[in-house]
Amino acid sequence: MSRALRWYDYITINIFFFALTVLSQTNGLVFPLLIQQFVGEEVKGTYLGRLRLWTLMIALLWQALMGMLSDRSTSRFGRRRPFIFAGTLGMTVTVVLVGLSAGMAGLAGFTFLFVIALLQSVAANTAHGAQQGLIPDLVPSEKRGRFSAVKAVLEVPIPLLLVSFTIARFIAAGSLWVALFLAIGVLLAAMLLTMLAPEQRLAQASPGVDWAPIARLAAMTALFTAMILGMGALVGQAGRLLAGDAGPAVILGVTGLSGLIAIVLTVAAGVWLSVRISVGAAAARANPSFTWWVINRLAFLVGTTNLSTFAVYFLQARLGLVREQAAGPAAQLMAVIGVFILVSALPSGWLGDRFGHRLLVGIAGLLAALGVVIVLLSPSLMVIYIGGGFIGIATGLFFTANWALGTELVPRGEAGRYLGISNLAGAGAGAVGAYIGGPIADFVTARLPNLPGAGYILLFGLYGLMFLVSILALRHVRLPDTQPAASWRLFKEFPGG
Repeated sequence: MSRALRWYDYITINIFFFALTVLSQTNGLVFPLLIQQFVGEEVKGTYLGRLRLWTLMIALLWQALMGMLSDRSTSRFGRRRPFIFAGTLGMTVTVVLVGLSAGMAGLAGFTFLFVIALLQSVAANTAHGAQQGLIPDLVPSEKRGRFSAVKAVLEVPIPLLLVSFTIARFIAAGSLWVALFLAIGVLLAAMLLTMLAPEQRLAQASPGVDWAPIARLAAMTALFTAMILGMGALVGQAGRLLAGDAGPAVILGVTGLSGLIAIVLTVAAGVWLSVRISVGAAAARANPSFTWWVINRLAFLVGTTNLSTFAVYFLQARLGLVREQAAGPAAQLMAVIGVFILVSALPSGWLGDRFGHRLLVGIAGLLAALGVVIVLLSPSLMVIYIGGGFIGIATGLFFTANWALGTELVPRGEAGRYLGISNLAGAGAGAVGAYIGGPIADFVTARLPNLPGAGYILLFGLYGLMFLVSILALRHVRLPDTQPAASWRLFKEFPGG
């Protein structure tokens, strides 16, 4: 840094996180509606799950690669800014193409949208991978907490509120192009502000790229993808085995149980194998609590991520809304969740230091499960918002406490290597829950037409159970100075972490 940080650097260094969330939330409203238009009601969940799987697996690989390449960039415009600039241009083009896809129909329309979504994932993660390096590059350690706090505010609640009160309303009114141009405007404005970040050219070239970590990440991603595809196929087979005259209770029970088993096995086995690929079998055996921490994180995020993914379809089914009518309530629900994330995230650091991060992570799982129960209780939008508030509080507690817990489990001097595996939870959560869960909702909806919304009620119930699974995984997380629990009482040893 050639100068001291100034007040507006808090904005220029962090503003692009705001734009990325605006685009993500806009896609969360637009993509489900377009897929519904292209493939119809019967298989919309299945096709949305396919799109989510492949875009997220690309994100998992590409973001890490772009982060590593930007580390070594010697461009005269800075290390990170050229990647952010190029990624923004790519996102702008793909958003326009998403709008053009709205005039298409059938599988041709879905195929076009699918390809555009993959390209958009590449563009977004080109920028995102570089953007994450700005705070470590430019901010001294004693100020990173303040910059990270600004990042948290810009990344979650503010974009959720903006989308809810602007973009979502245009989508609900059928003005898709206005909504998309607003998103493009946010992207371009944020990119231009980011170009003002006080970044300088790297003084000398860094060592050559070490491809070994990327090779391990590629192997981990391929393995995880194969497991998701395999479990999805098994769940589909379980549904086909149900007799034609099976009653509603049998259909719901068999489908729900097979889906839950498939998701839990994918999470547990996928993490177990991935950790061994990434850090080595010996290191994984020496620190089993780290593996259980990643399982806890992935199980919780399967719930939160996919509740958002299928919010439009759930509200359509639960409230009897027609297509775009669900966009407004879905965005408002996300806004409620975002506000409560902010409210709970602010004091959660102090609470974790006072009562133990492990205790807070367990409480977050219980609160999130309670929130899902409330959401499912009544086809009333106000009740759904109340449940969303509980989920938001839980998510705010979880993000802070779970990450702090993870930093206590990694070996000293290897935090980057170990915590990088947490990207598996971030991207993997959406892939697991959507690819396996979407077909479950479609199957139940088709088999039980006399029970409106049954498919998505069952699906949201499964996501709620994943919060409880995250608590079970947490019981195996032991800090270096603790001993294994002798009892299955959930919170016996939680206080103090």
